[in-house]
Amino acid sequence: MTVLERGVRRHLIAGSAREGTGSETIDVTDPATGEVVGTIPAGGEADADAAVCAARAAAPDWARRDPAERGELLKACARVLRGAVDELAEIQTRENGKPLADSAAGVEAGIGAIEQYAEIGPLHRGAALAGSWGAVDTMVPEPRGVAALIVPWNDPVAIASGQIAAALVTGNTAVFKPSERTPLSGARLVELMELPPGVLNLLLGDGRAGQALVEHPGVDVALHTGSVETGRQIAATCASQLGRKALLELGGKDPLVIDEGVDPRWAAEQAASGAFANAGQVCTSVERIYVHRSLAAPFIDALVREAESITVGNGMDPATEMGPLVDDRQVDVVHRHVSDAAAAGARVATGGEPADAPGSFYPPTVLTDVDGSMAIMREETFGPVVPVQVVGSFEEGLELASATEYGLAASVLTPSLQNAQRAARELPVGTLKINSVWGGAPGGGAEPRGVSGTGYGYGPELLDELTRTKVIHMEPAPRAELGATDAR
Repeated sequence: MTVLERGVRRHLIAGSAREGTGSETIDVTDPATGEVVGTIPAGGEADADAAVCAARAAAPDWARRDPAERGELLKACARVLRGAVDELAEIQTRENGKPLADSAAGVEAGIGAIEQYAEIGPLHRGAALAGSWGAVDTMVPEPRGVAALIVPWNDPVAIASGQIAAALVTGNTAVFKPSERTPLSGARLVELMELPPGVLNLLLGDGRAGQALVEHPGVDVALHTGSVETGRQIAATCASQLGRKALLELGGKDPLVIDEGVDPRWAAEQAASGAFANAGQVCTSVERIYVHRSLAAPFIDALVREAESITVGNGMDPATEMGPLVDDRQVDVVHRHVSDAAAAGARVATGGEPADAPGSFYPPTVLTDVDGSMAIMREETFGPVVPVQVVGSFEEGLELASATEYGLAASVLTPSLQNAQRAARELPVGTLKINSVWGGAPGGGAEPRGVSGTGYGYGPELLDELTRTKVIHMEPAPRAELGATDAR
């Protein structure tokens, strides 16, 4: 029986399902239809306290287990999850609207992350130091303790899986709070992962539950992928409690700089993929474009054709290429950005109006005649909208791309090796993609810049973030001298 069939979800604490301590509940709706697909408790302080206490009680035994044993338990979880890919993908699509094939790919990526950390976790090592001849000096990694995992709604299974695996394989225990917009897939993920009681706990609810979790004195490290506003609050809470670490991957306003000499049709395909994948609801979506004047006209024409060719519909329909936004609140944010830009002189080349139909749909939208004063060029939109600004040189494009408080990622399309190298040196971002808006080797760990976050959220480096380092200096004790009265 799936989570959707059960309808009502509960917290999972110390290996047991628990009702919320309060009576308030939150409905979860399908953004394509408006149908209620599940209900969760609105968790509060008492629920957060129970979850953290369970994690802290389980922490000593879990930390003492051999790293290889922790890795083997995670591998076993991954095997179970591989048999539930279709189930998890359907739940996720019902919650956030993503096309079913995309949801399945995200689930597969999450399982891959669990397998990766299960392999590299036991290889995580410290270092030997060059001390004196008669001593041993080492640097030893130790688990931080209890990890609070605050996970977003746009790719919930993939993001949660990586964070859970990295936290657990390094010997931490965890309390996982999925977004209230997509809690059902997270709940099912935890149900399927068979682990010792208290090692992984599920806390359901909205921002109030998340705040109670992060503020709990029993938490040692907080991981959050999501908005800048929430990230600031988490950072402030962790800073006020010395010894607590915050790992944050927050919003972005990721630019795409298109150099002269690039094929405009290929550039339009890249731009459309980067801007409209998952309805623009990806942290590293292309959110603004700076295109060289020499190819601006054919590029914009091709980009409009790409946008208008996308099939928008219910994510459960195999023909759908782009689903709805996660809810009407997100539609309102997107449309406000588009409307404000149009009122300030931008031209809507295609799209620009919410769909006149049930569901939280917004069409792929292209804006031109924009400038840096508009919110659409300064604030994260997180929707299927791409504003295009024409520039006179690659240098101007780099300057405008860099003029932001965000620093998550950027993309550059250029036939010039010199310009590619210049972009790599000058763009103040954690991730730079050259001549492809997607891709990258597995295990890459990026460190965001500016308000886009702090710390490594992926790759082997995340294992370093989730452990403390202890320096140990050891010398042999001198032998005791036997006195005359001790002789036998």
